[in-house]
Amino acid sequence: MVTDLSKFMDAVHEKSPLVHHITNYVTVNDCANICICSGGSPIMTDEMKDVVDISRIAGAVVLNMGTLNERTVESMQMAGSVAKKNGVPVVFDAVGAGATSYRNLVADRIIMDVKPEVLKGNAGEISFLAGVAGGVKGVDSTSTAENIGDLVLGLAKKYGCVVVATGKKDYISDGKDLYVLSNGSDYQGTVSGTGCMLSSVIGAYVGASGADLFAVIAAITAFNVAAEHAELECKGPGSFKVSLLDCLYNLKSSDMEKEAKIKKV
Repeated sequence: MVTDLSKFMDAVHEKSPLVHHITNYVTVNDCANICICSGGSPIMTDEMKDVVDISRIAGAVVLNMGTLNERTVESMQMAGSVAKKNGVPVVFDAVGAGATSYRNLVADRIIMDVKPEVLKGNAGEISFLAGVAGGVKGVDSTSTAENIGDLVLGLAKKYGCVVVATGKKDYISDGKDLYVLSNGSDYQGTVSGTGCMLSSVIGAYVGASGADLFAVIAAITAFNVAAEHAELECKGPGSFKVSLLDCLYNLKSSDMEKEAKIKKV
């Protein structure tokens, strides 16, 4: 069990870090709202003339390749490069990696050129990035690889970053230790955008505390505990998303830590 997660939530609320997003147009509003509800301050821009200045001053940069085009890919690379030069942590959500050759090319380019501090995907995407035939349909995972923990650990060692594989259980590693997180709600799979929203929350937490393994664990746990609370209040998928925003906004760090389901493997 990991203790003292509360300090990471408290840091986000105290610092309200600026989180620069280059994310997909399907979920951009949801990402902005969840970032605010987590305690962060989002800015959503992919204009090349804009990203240099923003990435330089941000607390964290979140790159999400959910909807790709050549212009935004160039902006992602530029934002990531500027962030690295200025010590700003980068969170890369490899949405749809393994689904198409273009996504595979972009994912490889960002990982190799930007070298993100946090690499996130669902089980299928992480399996693909680890060199295993993970199941990916569109941007959704169909993979239930039994060795996903080993793949996460190996990928974290390979790239020297924190790696997260989301699913019924979330696996996270910094290449040294591996943790399994078991909070969450089945409703998270009934609406679009919850994976992207989680990346925004991770951005807020690493923006406040740096790309620390436990900062990322705290971000995921806060989001998933809020999802459990939202499930109790909602009537279906639509009200779940609204309730998720409310529950994360109102979540206390002491409750998050008390309800956390975290196991070191």
